[in-house]
Amino acid sequence: MSRTMAGFDSVSNEVGKFSLASKTVLVPEMSRSGSRLLVATLRGFGVDAQLMDTYEGLHFGKRFTSGKECFPCQVTLGDVIHRLESEKERLGDSFRAENYLYCMAEAEGPCRFGMYTRLHRIVLDSLDTFSKVGIASVTSADSYSIGGALHRRLHSRLRKMAFVAIAIGDVLDRMLWRTRPYEREQGQADAHYEHALTTMSSVIEAHGWNKGFSRILKELEQIARQAVDIVDPAVAPKPLIGIVGEIYLRSHTASNQNLIRLLESHGAEVVSASLAEWLNYVPYRLAQKARRNAVYALGRRDFGSLYRQLRIWLNHRTELAYQYLRLDQVYRRVTRHLSIHEDHRMGSVERQLNDDRLFSFRLGTEAPLSIGGALECGLAGFDGIVNVFPFGCMPSTLSSAILRPLLEQLQIPYVDSVYDGTVQPNREAAIRTFMYQATEHQEARLAQRESGRAPRHDVQAHPDRETVRQQSWGDPGAACARAGGQQNRRQWK
Repeated sequence: MSRTMAGFDSVSNEVGKFSLASKTVLVPEMSRSGSRLLVATLRGFGVDAQLMDTYEGLHFGKRFTSGKECFPCQVTLGDVIHRLESEKERLGDSFRAENYLYCMAEAEGPCRFGMYTRLHRIVLDSLDTFSKVGIASVTSADSYSIGGALHRRLHSRLRKMAFVAIAIGDVLDRMLWRTRPYEREQGQADAHYEHALTTMSSVIEAHGWNKGFSRILKELEQIARQAVDIVDPAVAPKPLIGIVGEIYLRSHTASNQNLIRLLESHGAEVVSASLAEWLNYVPYRLAQKARRNAVYALGRRDFGSLYRQLRIWLNHRTELAYQYLRLDQVYRRVTRHLSIHEDHRMGSVERQLNDDRLFSFRLGTEAPLSIGGALECGLAGFDGIVNVFPFGCMPSTLSSAILRPLLEQLQIPYVDSVYDGTVQPNREAAIRTFMYQATEHQEARLAQRESGRAPRHDVQAHPDRETVRQQSWGDPGAACARAGGQQNRRQWK
């Protein structure tokens, strides 16, 4: 070892915001679309960014962890060690660890994800060859500010383009999930997706740096036009399944063992929560925090603090408004031609939680998004919900405890899908049973529509969204009583 494990200075000094200039920047793959388009964005700004191969170094991740860490920690650690080992083998004596930067995001709050970079730093420091590899990190605590990464005048431009790239990646995924269950010929949707991803990567790299949004969106719209021809209108609608849960596991196909394809193989059409959803959630929650702090400052008559908090609130609200504007532009270009599900608005998700005091945005983590997002899917006519998370994940375990009884009362099929790198022997049976229930749910929903009665969870049949909520949810306490339960409404608050 080049450094003893007792010296922890590097955990704070060599993790954080670094200049990306003159470095080879290693980017982990989470969502294949979003990660690849993010790399294209960085390359457009002159950064030598490279997307790492994923899941090939899992043995490294398991070797340097105890098993108590959540599974994405093992995957991402294995990815970076595998890539550095490959670079060392390729370059031989000319390999220089100091020429590399490893990018890893962080999140505040009670989640182990916020400590990934610290553990990764300790492990890299314990390896002679890789102790000088920097770890460039951005955090949700400051809404993923990239200060210091590039020249100051490029910071805002890069961050805005990075959000658009991730949103486009979400849309490409949803176009694939919308077309693949209904494709005319097997493999058409996957081939179109690969072509679209290559095309959008090139366009974003060429035009993203100078905010060429019109050129980028024009290319995206052309891809949507082509996707329409893939769909065979003779194929009947399939049960619509929503995926919520931990952001890495639900996005990383290798880690979740190709869950979406498995669901599709049993007759589903799937929509998974997006990456952009989280990027909208962060400034929304930070704006709420600043507003609360401003109220406290006003009560103390601390007008200096009040002014600072109001500025912070305004900055985050402006950021969120910009992201919503770009998100709407991206989806509008696609939905002109192909019907895909759009992201939930944060205010709508929070109302789902607040109406029955189910959870609070103040607690942070992905739990409020999973709970509120699942209920939004229920209102939109989904036929089943899958909650994806790593074994031992605290926020997702909370989500499961709250969602399971709620969705049972709404008679919406629900299943947890937990991963730790092993193959569960009953996984196939659990998904098959879940899909049987989802198919029955769809049949009942369509029968209600044909009989002229309002579909229980179809928001399109009711322009008044609150009316849909009352008709689909009713009174949770009354629902328990009708089911013969002993709970009352107070227990739901």
